Amino acid sequence: MPPMIAVTAVTKRYTTGYLALDAVDLAIEKGEIFALLGPNGAGKTTLIGVICGTVSMTSGKVLVDGHDVIRDFRAARAMIGLVPQEIALDIFATVKATVSYSRRLFGRPSDPTFIERLLRDLALWEKREARIVELSGGMKRRVMIAKALAHEPDVLFLDEPTAGVDVNLRRDMWALVRRLRDAGATVVLTTHYIEEAEEMADRVGVINKGRIVLVEDKDKLMRKLGKRRLTLALHDPLPTLPAGLADWPIELEDGGHKLSYQFDASAEDTGVPSLLRRLGELGVDFKDLETTASSLEDIFVDLVGRAA
Repeated sequence: MPPMIAVTAVTKRYTTGYLALDAVDLAIEKGEIFALLGPNGAGKTTLIGVICGTVSMTSGKVLVDGHDVIRDFRAARAMIGLVPQEIALDIFATVKATVSYSRRLFGRPSDPTFIERLLRDLALWEKREARIVELSGGMKRRVMIAKALAHEPDVLFLDEPTAGVDVNLRRDMWALVRRLRDAGATVVLTTHYIEEAEEMADRVGVINKGRIVLVEDKDKLMRKLGKRRLTLALHDPLPTLPAGLADWPIELEDGGHKLSYQFDASAEDTGVPSLLRRLGELGVDFKDLETTASSLEDIFVDLVGRAA
């Protein structure tokens, strides 16, 4: 089955000479939640703009369910719902009118039942007759999401959807995105909240300096690149690391009260048993130990650092 979104050799160079996207190739499958991660200025928003047709590409090709975003713009754009970073709404229109108008813009027939269900899903039904100007920032963000979903798109782009919003909206967003995926929609999100990608995404793409650094199944990525950390709470604090541990990748933490050792849990020899024996030989006693897995944030920082 061909991908829902196929990006081939897409380059975007501005008239200033700035290269925002550098021959990007990317395939996003139908029905998946894809998280695009990258530092500020990496090219995330530019790439989304190119796919959605709001930013012109210098060269390359983009297909949305087989529709070329340039030659067959209307068909491609009708399949896409976009929630941009910036809130752009008619502040004097009501919530219900705003969402209904967005549906009509795409030529969809009137469907009050669908609009009601959508507004209820986003906790907006009680505010349906309120004007946008009367809403809080979080509520305005909900209206932006409702607008993007009003024409029942097959693909939803969420560009930093929960930046600066409350925890309740973030949780509602996560639940809504899962329901959309379960109904067959493809969801692409960019986020600065790594836990958002870790919680929701099926696959993760990392972009840096206009280039795709990596695309990988999230769970496979965390197994492949994730490390584990062994932390030992010492019985007596150490002022410095003993010379007998100089060859070990160990760090003193918490003012010498803890020893930290990072290892690959999938390796045949993790080094943990040898380390514990070595500590015993050196007379370093500990009263507690714990192991923790690397988070997606740790992996992301490592990947971007290597690509810099």
